[in-house]
Amino acid sequence: MDAVAKASCTTEDRIGVLEELLNERYSVRAFLPQEVPRETIEHILKVAQRTASWCNSQPWQVLIASGEAKEKFRKAIYAEAASGAKDDHDFTPPREYLGVYLERRRESGFQLYNTLGIIRGDKMAYAKQALENYNFFGAPHVAVIHTDEPLGIYGAVDCGAYVSNFMLAAQALGLGTIPQAALARHSGLIRRHFNLADDRCVVCGISFGYADHAHKVNSYRTSRASVAETVTFVEE
Repeated sequence: MDAVAKASCTTEDRIGVLEELLNERYSVRAFLPQEVPRETIEHILKVAQRTASWCNSQPWQVLIASGEAKEKFRKAIYAEAASGAKDDHDFTPPREYLGVYLERRRESGFQLYNTLGIIRGDKMAYAKQALENYNFFGAPHVAVIHTDEPLGIYGAVDCGAYVSNFMLAAQALGLGTIPQAALARHSGLIRRHFNLADDRCVVCGISFGYADHAHKVNSYRTSRASVAETVTFVEE
């Protein structure tokens, strides 16, 4: 095999691995209780740390709760969420979903509810399922991603890239993940619970561990828009 052919083969292999990981990854909503070895978690973190960032600022800070610490946090944030406490975001959430964004959101939600046998329009069941975010869907570990307030939206965008790479690294190592904006609705509680400084802004959480593949909630997959729906080529 000549050098050109070898290089081409290697390139196809590399993009193939990435495509495989992206196609396999999904938001896990039922985990096994088995904890992930510390060396595996540290491997994920080492890989994710290579994430590109604005001016190489690497603005993410990651707090990982496991064991009893995770359980104490779970009880605290679940109690606040279940109490109906007012949202306490650090970053302004979407004002509303319109058009195709609303359609995609509804499709995803109805897939979840249909899989769980929740009748369309059953708001009490919707709310009960939403609260499972604060049980971390049974995950043995939860990460909280936070950034420095003066960096504003750029810091948050960089953290989003970090979250994506964290999830892909976890997928490559046989783990499941779910990114959770829901946790950021209680940013004040998170700062108080973990004694974070006032200038730390919570971006999201990531619950992770070994997926319970036998649970029906993990059986559906969301769709993706086509390139034609999301990209405009300008050539003249």
